[in-house]
Amino acid sequence: MTDDDRTNIDPLALLTWYQAVGVDAVLAAMPVNWLERGTAPLGGTYAWPTLSDQPGLPPAEAPRRNAIRPDGLATPIPAGKLRPDPDHPAVPPPPARSRPQTPLAASEAETDARRSASAATSLDELEAALRAFNGCTLKATATNLCFYRGAATARTMLIGEAPGREEDLEGKPFVGRAGQLLDKMLAAIGLTEADVHITNVVYWRPPGNRTPTPQEALACRPFLDRQIALVQPDFIVVLGGSAAKEVLNVSDGIMRLRGSWRSVTIGGRDIPTLATLHPAYLLRTPAAKQLVWTDLLAIKTKLRAE
Repeated sequence: MTDDDRTNIDPLALLTWYQAVGVDAVLAAMPVNWLERGTAPLGGTYAWPTLSDQPGLPPAEAPRRNAIRPDGLATPIPAGKLRPDPDHPAVPPPPARSRPQTPLAASEAETDARRSASAATSLDELEAALRAFNGCTLKATATNLCFYRGAATARTMLIGEAPGREEDLEGKPFVGRAGQLLDKMLAAIGLTEADVHITNVVYWRPPGNRTPTPQEALACRPFLDRQIALVQPDFIVVLGGSAAKEVLNVSDGIMRLRGSWRSVTIGGRDIPTLATLHPAYLLRTPAAKQLVWTDLLAIKTKLRAE
């Protein structure tokens, strides 16, 4: 890329692209070439590039460069490496943050999850158990726990894949663009947030909005099963292929699963369950809304019949 190419980049378009691919945090003023970093151990001193490395920027106007450790703390580069710059003094390190507890091993996490979940006699107790649970690695990178929104008990329970960026910031599932579309879908068959219980297969946002791994879903499953038992829905609607595979314990794709009622057994109850397309998919593929409308009508018919 030439200097002219750099000056022609639209900053807004670049930020939009970053957001689309899941970049939501900035570690330094310039990208880091990890190949140049070599085999230096994590936690050691490394001079991350800053604005002073940009071509054409006069040294007198460049901010003093500091060494940034992967834990986010800034320390001055040792004396002799750079000239002193009285106009840009070294930035003092921020206050130390407490580190999250080390996640449990897979088998230990599942055992701990089942013990904690089974002891909960209400949704409030289940939420408290989730906040104390350290067996899911997603908790270490997420901002907030996203437990549920809607009614505490409801005839219809909707289960999605995982929280996204907006959900992670607000601490509730389905509050972003996909959640707004979901509310419109429910309104089309006469349902509101007060009529349903909405949650996800995992309760913390995966980094970059990636699909949760089977291990992450397995760690959260005892809590989801207990949540279903406490809500006591008459019907379950799973949104998207990832959620459908986890809830229904199948390997088929969503296009093969959607549109037909199946049954899951939770807490000794057989609950009719319907898989449909995720609202986020509909935002990318509006033509698929016709398929979801058929599924919504099936839900409406089921609610009226029972």
